[in-house]
Amino acid sequence: QVQLVESGGGSVQPGGSLTLSCTDSRYTFTLRNYCMGWFRQAPGKEREGVAVLDSIGNSAYADSMKGRFTISQDNAKNTLNLQMNNLKPEDTAMYYCAARAYWDCPLLSPSVFNYWGQGTQVTVSS
Repeated sequence: QVQLVESGGGSVQPGGSLTLSCTDSRYTFTLRNYCMGWFRQAPGKEREGVAVLDSIGNSAYADSMKGRFTISQDNAKNTLNLQMNNLKPEDTAMYYCAARAYWDCPLLSPSVFNYWGQGTQVTVSS
């Protein structure tokens, strides 16, 4: 059973940067073989897609994250990363790592993902 664990969240001032990481704590899931994604959910709002990365290296981003966020994998460490630059107060949310039990990422939507982490909080405030 996959158990995704996120890390790297925290508090940062507007314009700052953070890098989130995700791994399978049970070492049963090779992340690079599957579609992986980052999602976020702010209080009172629905969970929304941030970025996805499929097993052949194709990535997709939500419009508001393009040019600021970068999704990547460290195959040696079996981790999924999200580099977030130029953070804004509206980026404040709980960020979740997710895995889909297929190689492709047809949608930047929570509905096509099968496994979820517990989330890591990102707060952007001055």
